[in-house]
Amino acid sequence: MISSKKIAYIETFGCQMNERDTEIMAQLLGRDGYEVTDDLDRANLVVVNTCSIRGKAEQKAMSMLGRLKHSKRKNPGLMVAVTGCVAQQEGRNIQERMAHVDLVVGPQSIYRLPELIDAIRTSGEKRTAIDQAASFAIPSLLPDSKRTSLLHKRFVTIMQGCNNFCTYCVVPYTRGREVSRPPGDIIDEVKHLVANNVREITLLGQNVNSYGQDRDDRDYPDFPTLLRKVAEIPGVVRLRFTTSNPKDLSEELMECFAELDNLSPHFHLPVQSGSDAVLKRMNRKYGIGQYLEKIEGLRRYCPEIAITTDIIVGFPGESDEDFAATMVLLEKVRYDGAYSFKYSDRPKTVSAGFDDKVPEEVKSDRLRRLQDRQQEITTERYRDCLGHIMEIMVEGESRNGEGQWSGRTGANQIVNFTGNPTLQPGQILKVRIDEACQHSLRGCLI
Repeated sequence: MISSKKIAYIETFGCQMNERDTEIMAQLLGRDGYEVTDDLDRANLVVVNTCSIRGKAEQKAMSMLGRLKHSKRKNPGLMVAVTGCVAQQEGRNIQERMAHVDLVVGPQSIYRLPELIDAIRTSGEKRTAIDQAASFAIPSLLPDSKRTSLLHKRFVTIMQGCNNFCTYCVVPYTRGREVSRPPGDIIDEVKHLVANNVREITLLGQNVNSYGQDRDDRDYPDFPTLLRKVAEIPGVVRLRFTTSNPKDLSEELMECFAELDNLSPHFHLPVQSGSDAVLKRMNRKYGIGQYLEKIEGLRRYCPEIAITTDIIVGFPGESDEDFAATMVLLEKVRYDGAYSFKYSDRPKTVSAGFDDKVPEEVKSDRLRRLQDRQQEITTERYRDCLGHIMEIMVEGESRNGEGQWSGRTGANQIVNFTGNPTLQPGQILKVRIDEACQHSLRGCLI
């Protein structure tokens, strides 16, 4: 039974940018008198925050929207809103396909969510807000630090959008061109968070390395300078950032890993393919030789750095030789982890029009082989940790139960250990590593 109170449920799909957008929407709705609930059946507003980066993510969101049709039949007063990249990509098409959807909101318009909902409640008419303004600026908004389950760590958006136009990627079309957030707003937000006991900050952007390049204003620093300013803020115990395009990775940013004590020794550097021919068709603007030089530079400045990546298999035209080059790259770099996916066509992208698609069964076989080998490498790198005493930040009680706790190293490895009920998320502890598991480490509290 739907309550007469204003109660909202938000389902989030996709990346960290979407997670942060969900926090923003929850905060805005809270200011407008909504209670944000984890119980879908209690809600009279459901927001589905969607991702369009891969076909599978879009299908999951659309599947949930389909199920909400039955919820609305039972409760006609239920309002259904779609936000995020699929909303931007499909616009009114969503409402034409799914008549029970009341509101469609693109990423730039989420800050108007409460007023759009009020307009629908008043007029009874559906709304679509997917305009992308050339002059768009990310609004100043200090987060409500109480609206998260992990109070010790938070995401801070420093920019959104992308100008790279990789041929497979929908982001420039769904999130728009690069927009850097004013540095003063970023610093104010981090100070606000650490004042509320947040100890780990992750700076977010589609390509953080190009921060400030969209502005002629001298008040906008480059990314390494911004990183140093954030690192200097008292109370920032750990600092991370994501994501980076290899073509924009500078020597100055590499130096930060040697000079900033609170910058975690972990770098996510998406390569996408080990073949120069495939990278050229992807419009990635670097070759494997250049990429390996960046890896060498990172390890020169920070020998213990953990490096992770993204890899797409089965890009149109990818030959057996191209895929073999990706497997060779795994052996050369020996990534600590890799997020790997089968290529899927995305709307409006250049590669969707390529006619030399790789058969689905070939993509599946290549993905299996790549993931199997990368898992072996990850396990080998975990075994290198055995016997070491590592500093971890407590995340919370482990899902394993039985007095087990979970934390993360600076290199972003999950460590499970036996703790006591007095531990708190955000504490820094030392753990001796005794066991290497498939996806985590186990240890003993020192």
